[in-house]
Amino acid sequence: MLAGAVVVGVNSSTAAAADNVLRADRSVARACYEKVLPPNAAGVDRRAVTSTVDGLVQARLTPRDGEGDWDLAVFDRKTGKIVAGSSALRSKELAESFVTKGQELIVQGCRYDGRAGTVTLGVDFLALTPQGTPPQRAELVRVETGDQKGKQRLQTLDLDLTEKADATGVEVVLANDDDRKVLRDSGFAYRVLNPDLSATSRANAEADRRYASGEAASTLPSGRTSYRHLYEYDYELKELARKNPKLVQAFTMPLSTVEGRDVVGVEIATDVADIADGKAVNFLMGVHHAREWPAGEHAIEWAYELINGYRNNPEIRSLVGKTRNIVVPIVNPDGFSISREAEPKGDFTTFDYEMKRKNCNAADSPAQFRTGVCMANPAGRLRGIDPNRNYAGFWGGPGASPTWSSDTFRGGSPFSELETRNVRHIVSTRQVTNLITLHTFSNLVLRVPGRADVPRPLDEPAYKALGDKMASRNGYISQPSWALYDTTGSTEDWSYWATGGWGFTFEVGPNDFHPPFAEAVVAEYTGVAPAAGAGKGGNRQAFVDMLTNAADPGTHSTLVGSAPRGFELNLHKTFQTPTSPVIQPDGSVTPPQYVTDTLDSKLVGTGGRFGWAVNPSTRPYVAGQYGRDPQGPPQAPIEGLANPPGVPPENTTWPADQNVERIPFHVDGMPAVDNGRMNISVNWTSTDTDWDLYILDSEGRQVAGSASGGTNSERAVMFDPPPGDYTAVLVNYDQVDPANPDDWFGLRVDFQSPTPAVYGPKEAYQLTCKNRQGKLVGVTDVYVDRGQTVDVGDVCSNSQRRDRKLAARGPR
Repeated sequence: MLAGAVVVGVNSSTAAAADNVLRADRSVARACYEKVLPPNAAGVDRRAVTSTVDGLVQARLTPRDGEGDWDLAVFDRKTGKIVAGSSALRSKELAESFVTKGQELIVQGCRYDGRAGTVTLGVDFLALTPQGTPPQRAELVRVETGDQKGKQRLQTLDLDLTEKADATGVEVVLANDDDRKVLRDSGFAYRVLNPDLSATSRANAEADRRYASGEAASTLPSGRTSYRHLYEYDYELKELARKNPKLVQAFTMPLSTVEGRDVVGVEIATDVADIADGKAVNFLMGVHHAREWPAGEHAIEWAYELINGYRNNPEIRSLVGKTRNIVVPIVNPDGFSISREAEPKGDFTTFDYEMKRKNCNAADSPAQFRTGVCMANPAGRLRGIDPNRNYAGFWGGPGASPTWSSDTFRGGSPFSELETRNVRHIVSTRQVTNLITLHTFSNLVLRVPGRADVPRPLDEPAYKALGDKMASRNGYISQPSWALYDTTGSTEDWSYWATGGWGFTFEVGPNDFHPPFAEAVVAEYTGVAPAAGAGKGGNRQAFVDMLTNAADPGTHSTLVGSAPRGFELNLHKTFQTPTSPVIQPDGSVTPPQYVTDTLDSKLVGTGGRFGWAVNPSTRPYVAGQYGRDPQGPPQAPIEGLANPPGVPPENTTWPADQNVERIPFHVDGMPAVDNGRMNISVNWTSTDTDWDLYILDSEGRQVAGSASGGTNSERAVMFDPPPGDYTAVLVNYDQVDPANPDDWFGLRVDFQSPTPAVYGPKEAYQLTCKNRQGKLVGVTDVYVDRGQTVDVGDVCSNSQRRDRKLAARGPR
């Protein structure tokens, strides 16, 4: 944070106070933040102010006289460079950034659209006084956790865990000396990957400046060459809508943020204004976590992709014609704006704010940390709640923190946050059949469940196949979220289990939260070196695969029937779902809370037959779990695997050091055997050694592992192991010779049959029809499974309640 910076004063600009009404007699569609416009320019009004502090400028616009869209920008008067901006869809604007005492500024208001000829301007300066010791060095380390229990113990330390992990370790940000002490005292082994993240950030920023100055345009759909600011996102989204009125519609999410910012998105479809047309809905969003800048960039480039492709790419044109696409690049604008603006300015060092993950809600923090605006408060980056731990899916369990000062603080209750309630609104009202939420980093395509102890859903084979296909395009690893580590309260662990719409998390890029733009955005999106998806299509092709899936009726459910023109059909369901047993800050556990969800979507009749793409009526939460009937016996145990006695390996740095013990074994397949699970275990007798276990496939890729520490055994697990050759790698972590070198370990591989599928109860949607006067004229209970079509007939002529039930669900 700002070395313990505190707000020591709030001063309103006397110039703005003298005349705080901006006036313009007409609107002009242009970017207010691009340059200082002449005083007599049409559609512009401005004020000159001088900063009275070293600290922050906050410029706000509030509406005065009806609907309209004004934008706001603050410039340095001497250089003409942009200091802060705001370009949301209405006239509710907040432009905020750092300034120095005596800095002369021009505050410019621009009337972009609408009838409002005036708005109210407010300008405040907030003085910040650095206190205490200088900011401490932040570093990135890899912590060796061993199995899932080790990861769960690491999560209880409330350190800043990244999304980069494998079977035996997690990369963690240590923000300061306190974090370093916590990790040292925990007993976990770790190694430093990056000793100075702030230095890396400065180097990345310099690389971005060189790239932007050397490239007139990139190969991205927009041609962009640098990371956007929030005001650029909002402006570009509404420009896309203005220039493509039949194809693109910009919208504001229902709830503004704690800081008062609007959350902006676009919807893309043929005849876009007809949102109740029954097409499948594909929802792409970015930046739940403030510091993950590439997530927003990939999202907005997808919007450009769809719009450009509709004009000149037959495949995209066809897919857009069959679907509706919702894109919200910045779910958490408060946090993102702070992270993006937090560059070293004047005497203030702001790297702590650049590393902000959470939103700005201070309601659950101690009183002394609720003071000041979010960009400069005593809690620094730790103020707020992690939006991606605040959804109702398994909320309150392991994988999120109950402590306000943790980067993964879950909040006081499920959906307590405005940001998550905004996403919930779209998913609950629009029959979202496909959803991707973008994050950084670790080159992963993640699907449900987020907890290792949650059974795999009935959709697992097809769900996994889609994830695998997208991962084949971007070169990422496709896996369930729990394989990273347990998470609760995440986006798709609510959306999928509540609606049945397939949801995925993409962790974009191999390292760093916002690496150089050319690598994290251009290369990862388009699929060129150095991205893992080089030559495979990158995230662009993965997004196309997701949209192709949404356009395929066989991947969701469909209702068909007929309805008079203008009659409104509504598909409704209300249900309750328990959270996890709720872990309290003191470690105690209280009973689950029950969350009520309501799904309400509509279709408007066109005077004939309709087709309505919907999610399955039975929620995955109650539908049952994946399994399959055994097609043969499991393979017999493989025993007697032991290392040659007396030859302990002497390394701790595998895979960098290849001097390790390797034990090959073979896994059979059908029709001879059907292995639903493989357990690999190693045991040793000496108390002086600590062996780690890694399992490699025939191509040398790690597919399982265990490195717990402090035990005399390790256990690794694989579900449905593909037949082939495997290698067990044993690493002598402590480099200590065993006490008895002639009898120091044995390795065993056991197999289990697959577990048959378990089917749960069926649930129905209630389908109703209202005539043009809003009178209820029909009601029907509808049961429909994934990939099935149900003909509801003319529900609008139905005066008696009736059920349409499909045959009982059978094995898949």
